[in-house]
Amino acid sequence: MKQATDVFNDWAHRGKDEGMERGHGPAVREMMHHALDRVLSQMDAFSFADLGCGNGWVVRLAAQHKQCRQADGFDGATHMIEKAKAVDSENGYHLAMFPQTQPSQQYNLIHSMEFIYYLHDPKQMLQSIHDDWLADEGWAVIGIDHYAENEESLEWPTALDVHMSTFSEHEWIEMWNDVGFEEVHAWRANQSPGKPGTLAIIGKKNQK
Repeated sequence: MKQATDVFNDWAHRGKDEGMERGHGPAVREMMHHALDRVLSQMDAFSFADLGCGNGWVVRLAAQHKQCRQADGFDGATHMIEKAKAVDSENGYHLAMFPQTQPSQQYNLIHSMEFIYYLHDPKQMLQSIHDDWLADEGWAVIGIDHYAENEESLEWPTALDVHMSTFSEHEWIEMWNDVGFEEVHAWRANQSPGKPGTLAIIGKKNQK
């Protein structure tokens, strides 16, 4: 099977990353709205990191918010990071392999869209997000289109010849609770008749 980073490097070369932005935009904006409501109810300004940032479009979206004081993106696909840096010199973009990469700081808001299920052990990554990436009282929001209830998505691993970890909504929520997240909430973002929508999950890291 191909490595997910190889698939996304190829997509960056072929311009498919721009289609990802258009396709995921409505769900991501909905997720960010929910997350920022929670973050900004607790603090006047926030730092932001996007894990699996692709060409950086969500980083740039977050950076436009007047209360965002820092926005960084991390991705394992070299060409995605190159693209992000080519169009945006204001924010930080970093080549990173997950879950091995450890951040140099912690963030108030962590976002990830269509990334975590490519890992063989997503729970390990969730643990790292909770313990290493999030500041106390910080929030994480993650969007997942490949999940057991989305039957169409179950064909994707074979079609793309790439590993995807498949879990139900209940199993994902259980993982979030197991690694220590609190106030965990899940919903279907950008859902419409005939479309199951993105499984969006949000949770908080409370102060120890």
